[in-house]
Amino acid sequence: MGFIKEFREFAVKGNVVDLAVAVVLGAAFGGVVTALTESIIMPIISLVVGKGGVSGLSFAVRSTVFPYGKLLQALIDFILIALVLFTIIKGMNVLKRKKEAPAAAPKAPEYTLTEKLLMEIRDGMNRDLGGLK
Repeated sequence: MGFIKEFREFAVKGNVVDLAVAVVLGAAFGGVVTALTESIIMPIISLVVGKGGVSGLSFAVRSTVFPYGKLLQALIDFILIALVLFTIIKGMNVLKRKKEAPAAAPKAPEYTLTEKLLMEIRDGMNRDLGGLK
């Protein structure tokens, strides 16, 4: 029974649940980025390259074919995902800093001329009496 109790505690901890949510959202986000690259970005690039798309690019040495277009496609997907995540995290950090910003430090009170003169007299008397109050 100890094993089941330990497993239940592990499985319902916040970190494990957060990780599971992150994995599911990451997979969904990857699908959105793939659709974006395949339906919008790759057609634009294929207009420039002049072929069916980047993923179809390859070169051959003798009878061996090197499909480097697939690598380019993966790199473009990675850069897009990294860019969007960077933007989201940067925005979250800005909001977090605004929330955690300390309240403005209280200003020192401004004294009137009379109060300043009275403080000077008090300080002078304290010096003359050897620091007594």
